[in-house]
Amino acid sequence: MNWKSFIAGSITGLIGGYCLRKVVEEKVPLSGERVLTSVKNAFKKEGSIDGSWLQMKPEDYQKHAIKTKIYRGGIMRTHQGERQAFEFIADAYTGSVLDVYPV
Repeated sequence: MNWKSFIAGSITGLIGGYCLRKVVEEKVPLSGERVLTSVKNAFKKEGSIDGSWLQMKPEDYQKHAIKTKIYRGGIMRTHQGERQAFEFIADAYTGSVLDVYPV
């Protein structure tokens, strides 16, 4: 076996694997735990969190022409001595919070 062929094959395999990983990441939703952890970390910057929940099964969501899958969840926190409850929706593929509203 020629070393040039081996190196060329290895490089081609690495590039192909990287591209395949990118495509798969775009098609597979993030885990619910990862999304909830991200949202909780954002809320912790403003006060302590008393409780949280998340629907673990992503659901279809459409707002105007935008279609995606989302997770729905909620956060209970204490802010300046006052308990507050929020519900949120987060994009299942990126983990970005799309909307937060008080309950």
